[in-house]
Amino acid sequence: GRLFARRAPQPFGCGVSEISISVDLRWRFGPVRNQGSRPTCLAFAASDTHAALRPGWVPLSCEFAFHHAQRRAGRPPDQGAMLSSMLEALRHDGQPEEAGWPYLARLPADLRTWLPPPTVGATFRRNGHMAAASIAAVLQSLNLGRPVVLLLHLSASFYRVRPDGIVEPAPGEAPETQRRHAVIALAHGSVRGETAVLVRNSWGERWAAGGYAWLTERFLAPRLFAAALLAEEVDVPGRPDAT
Repeated sequence: GRLFARRAPQPFGCGVSEISISVDLRWRFGPVRNQGSRPTCLAFAASDTHAALRPGWVPLSCEFAFHHAQRRAGRPPDQGAMLSSMLEALRHDGQPEEAGWPYLARLPADLRTWLPPPTVGATFRRNGHMAAASIAAVLQSLNLGRPVVLLLHLSASFYRVRPDGIVEPAPGEAPETQRRHAVIALAHGSVRGETAVLVRNSWGERWAAGGYAWLTERFLAPRLFAAALLAEEVDVPGRPDAT
């Protein structure tokens, strides 16, 4: 099958013709999802990347991945996940389909009850590894048909995206290191001649242009601090783990 789609320059968002798309992997993904107010952006980015690498589009359980990543790191569920722990969870614990443990809008009052259901169904495991946190490396992976999990330091422009879905920094705007967020890079091209990467967010379809935004190189380069790639599927079927 085709690894990636190369498209001629085309508009994006609100009729804007200044965006030229070189590689676009959006066809691998289903509808944009919404993490709500919980610190689960990395679980969504990893889960949707994992699902996109499987045949068809069936969402995988973010709740399951987040639970096991936090358990492995010894972190509570009201804190964000660590990338290394998330990769370990996907490799060793895997994920069932979303229906196996649907995402919770809110955690239970008694966190001792925050456990996977007794039966979640088959789990799917996948290897993954840290990748170079550079735009050049991201573009290379996208050219090979591989979406990339990106960890960013955000700043004001990310929260005030233009209607055309373009994010570029305001003059003097610096990364805010306390604002960390995970997204998926799944296309690249240029915005008025400047390299840009299209990212899929987990804030629902009302954010940016249907849940996607083009990050210009001037915005992305100083804010990208980590990246990861998912690799081959682990062959041994995972056993559902309710502990």
